[in-house]
Amino acid sequence: MKIGIDLGTKNSLVFLPKKGIVLEEPSVIAVSMAENRILAVGQDAKDMVGRTPDTIQVFRPLKDGVIADHRITQAMLRYFINKVCSGFSRFFKPELLIGVPAGITSTEKRAVIEAGILAGAKEVFVAKEPILAAIGAGIPINSCSGHLIMDIGGGTSETAVISLGGIVTVRSIRIAGDELDLAISEYIRDKYNLAIGEQTAEEIKIKIGTALADEEPKFLDVRGRDLFLGLPKTIKISSNEICLAISEILKEIIQCVKDVLRNTPAELAADIIDKGMIISGGGAMLRNIAPLISQSVGVPCFVAEEPLHCVAKGAGVVLNNLEVYKKSTMTKK
Repeated sequence: MKIGIDLGTKNSLVFLPKKGIVLEEPSVIAVSMAENRILAVGQDAKDMVGRTPDTIQVFRPLKDGVIADHRITQAMLRYFINKVCSGFSRFFKPELLIGVPAGITSTEKRAVIEAGILAGAKEVFVAKEPILAAIGAGIPINSCSGHLIMDIGGGTSETAVISLGGIVTVRSIRIAGDELDLAISEYIRDKYNLAIGEQTAEEIKIKIGTALADEEPKFLDVRGRDLFLGLPKTIKISSNEICLAISEILKEIIQCVKDVLRNTPAELAADIIDKGMIISGGGAMLRNIAPLISQSVGVPCFVAEEPLHCVAKGAGVVLNNLEVYKKSTMTKK
């Protein structure tokens, strides 16, 4: 049995050949500290964030796209495997293909492989996320022309030029969706003296977040705690304020694209100008992100179809053609 996992900082997706994406859950786990027992994984655990007593702790075991808590990650992987294998994993240990950031160190890569083996896998392969995202976005990676893919996730933003099945130039920065949420909560704290949780900041980004200012701004009521009085308070915030709050983070993400283009061979740069670049990952769902990058870089920019699923779908294609991709895209335990 083969399983593809997009192990993300914010969301994890599981792909089974012939079935497609069978599980899509937040990368969150809730643990009872008194009993040292897992209470919830995924969406159920995410609903507990910021709402737990001292006896329950909620963990996000991945930070910046890599494992921050080995034991908790292992428990989360085991939960995902058991959920999709429905009992078969006791008899047949599955082969896992896990997507990892291109900028990962060998120690961080080894931690992912070990977590997969200890979670019950027979073999663990790891593949670089920009390659999987490109395959999932429908880019013909084995052609001899250059393709630029940008994957903006929860913990990392990665830009890669791909040609002939391999990465020619890549840059990975640990600035992505989490930093956008943090920028929003800091802006609201500084301007309105209102403390909001990370769930609320993410909700604001999804509902009214935009990379370019709107002519007719959208508004949203935001509830939080007044920092002066310590009492609950509601404010109204506009999409243009959110655009201002996240502008510095977006500049750093755009600089990552510029750095990659600067180091791209001239022939491949010409291909990229012709075809444009593709954005995938959860960050691609931010409104107006493609026009902003296109304006800043001077290269046409398009959002992939189902950007959140690109890495998982790419893992599925690799699993279906494991022998073909084994040499070029993967390293194995």
